[in-house]
Amino acid sequence: MPLKQLELAISDLTRAFRVDPATLAVSESGAVLSPSIRLADLGSHAFCAEHRLRYPYVGGAMANGIASVEFVEAMSRAGLLGFFGAAGLDPDTVEAAIDRLKRSLPDATYGFNLIHSPNEPRLEAAVADLFIRRGIKLVEASAYLGLTLPIVRYRVHGIHQDSTGRIITPNRVMAKVSRVEVASKFFAPPPADMLRQLVQAGDITAGQAELAGRIPMAQDVTAEADSAGHTDNRPAITLLPTLLALRNRFQEQYDWPEPLRVGAAGGMSTPASAAAAFTMGAAYIVTGSVNQACVESGSSDIVRQMLAEAEQADTIMAPAADMFEMGVKVQVLKRGTMFAMRAAKLYDLYRSYDGLNKIPAADREMLEKTVFRATLDDIWIQTVAFFKQRDPAQIERAEKDAKHKMALVFRWYLGQSSRWANKGDVTRKIDYQVWCGPAMGAFNEWTRGTFLERPENRRVEAVALNILNGAAKLVRTAALRFQGVKLPVGFPDSSVVRGP
Repeated sequence: MPLKQLELAISDLTRAFRVDPATLAVSESGAVLSPSIRLADLGSHAFCAEHRLRYPYVGGAMANGIASVEFVEAMSRAGLLGFFGAAGLDPDTVEAAIDRLKRSLPDATYGFNLIHSPNEPRLEAAVADLFIRRGIKLVEASAYLGLTLPIVRYRVHGIHQDSTGRIITPNRVMAKVSRVEVASKFFAPPPADMLRQLVQAGDITAGQAELAGRIPMAQDVTAEADSAGHTDNRPAITLLPTLLALRNRFQEQYDWPEPLRVGAAGGMSTPASAAAAFTMGAAYIVTGSVNQACVESGSSDIVRQMLAEAEQADTIMAPAADMFEMGVKVQVLKRGTMFAMRAAKLYDLYRSYDGLNKIPAADREMLEKTVFRATLDDIWIQTVAFFKQRDPAQIERAEKDAKHKMALVFRWYLGQSSRWANKGDVTRKIDYQVWCGPAMGAFNEWTRGTFLERPENRRVEAVALNILNGAAKLVRTAALRFQGVKLPVGFPDSSVVRGP
């Protein structure tokens, strides 16, 4: 079945889903209602309308261009929302992606990632400035521990009132969070002190600052549970209802004209997880790990095969490259790679010693022969060349601070490991850093024995529509069960709709 026909087949299956009276026992009342469900009805109509989508389904931004331009294009053409993975890329590379997407998707909705970069604030500011200058109207804010001036500046840029007095905000933020205190900042107006700084810098006027105090930082906040990459490993079944309750409190407090919305991310990889999220009240769902396994991702075929073999227990937490010194961790694939163990060793050495020259000779030899495959002096030369282009202040600081120099050298390995994976460098397979959550194992189990089991058949449109179709079936089934209908074991069949 061609992909263009898949959506029609799924829609027909959803409308045609009926219960055969011969296969079940009707409830005592005898009256059973199980109306058909359109895939677009699973989430928020307002969310789909505002972002001009057909379905309440979002492909989250995976860093280093893993959420590639091809991925964003495929998502958009299927009526889904995709975010380009700008994190970890230099502004020139991000701008090249902007150029392509503006050409290929001139009238569609798509977005770019803006990641919190506490160790590289100049880079975060430069990317935010780029988005403002190039007219990018939607960003997915990720890994934020609190609000920063660049994200606030992006949000309030161009704010004004129309002829009816309605406040217009050209730039929208979809915030991905896992903590109540962070979600609270995005549900609330931009901080007054940051607005004052923007006025003083000439970025906005006093009148715009007054308007900015009457809007939320983000209309859409995503509850990020046990996900790939940056995560607090929160269980979705507790995080989502917590943020929904928080949303209700902030909506009541501020009485926003457009109600706040909450989406669900982390573990969204099967019809069951999607149905659960929508049933709990999610306005939309966000997928991540499963998209990296699709052919449109910016990863390599080697990584796609590794992901296809992953089970739910094949993940582990490892030090994050961008927040290494802070001890922040990311969730990665454990099976088939030694990255997590080697990265943990680097962090242990960083905590134990004040500089590279303090590392014991045996440990230094191990690092140079096994981890870096080069002398630490050679790695430092490469590091200097990299940061001279990206952020020269890092080198200036490292020349005065031996421990910061050690951190930059260790971050070389953490940064290169994901690039080796994306390029499919076979000589470095044992060092691949592959961001992955338990959702990947659940997806593999669900698709076993179907055309989606094979990595080369995994396309974002087919994956998304199959997840939504199965979710619609499960929601309808729940309606029957809650009315006392006794259903056969395994009913309904929410398996994959077969493709080519």
